Amino acid sequence: MITIDIEKKMRAYEGHRLLQVKAEVAQNSITRITGPSGSGKTTLLKIIAGLTHPEKGKILVNSGIWLDTDTKIILSPQQRKCGFVFQSYALFPNMTVKEHLEYATSDQEWINELLHFAKLETLTQHKPEYLSGGQQQRLAIVRALAIKPQVLLMDEPFSALDVEMRQLMIPQLKALIDTIEATCLIVTHNPQELDEITNDSIDIK
Repeated sequence: MITIDIEKKMRAYEGHRLLQVKAEVAQNSITRITGPSGSGKTTLLKIIAGLTHPEKGKILVNSGIWLDTDTKIILSPQQRKCGFVFQSYALFPNMTVKEHLEYATSDQEWINELLHFAKLETLTQHKPEYLSGGQQQRLAIVRALAIKPQVLLMDEPFSALDVEMRQLMIPQLKALIDTIEATCLIVTHNPQELDEITNDSIDIK
């Protein structure tokens, strides 16, 4: 289980606003994070990953303390080992598709399974600049899965995919997440597309 109880001051057009999230996420579940633009959905993912820090709060993952501002415990992103699908993809420009996955794992069977899932088998030697936006997004997804993370954080992971590809990939993604027994949080502006795979929601006002 992931227990989240955080407060973070954020800059906003009108000055500052306070991101407050108190939630429990079941282990090996898929939870969607919803809310209006600027509400702090991406910031919440970055706090869980350790890429930014709240002024106050705690994050517990399977009873382990990732963050406790009272006792000044803050695990580094490397210690948390989250899989993270960034909205901007954050791919390495000089690495091929296959090199992105080999950088994360040496398990060739798992790499092949991920390439098949992402429909990238014929593009293994391509660098990101030669991929379409949808192909780059699919590469970002499988790169995050490659490390078989305990916690998988996904920021609008299907925004560049057409409807047909989303409908194909979303149920297959759930199967992969179940296989690695990850706990997954997905930021989405289209929560209905995740109805079939999500267990719960966190709505940020």
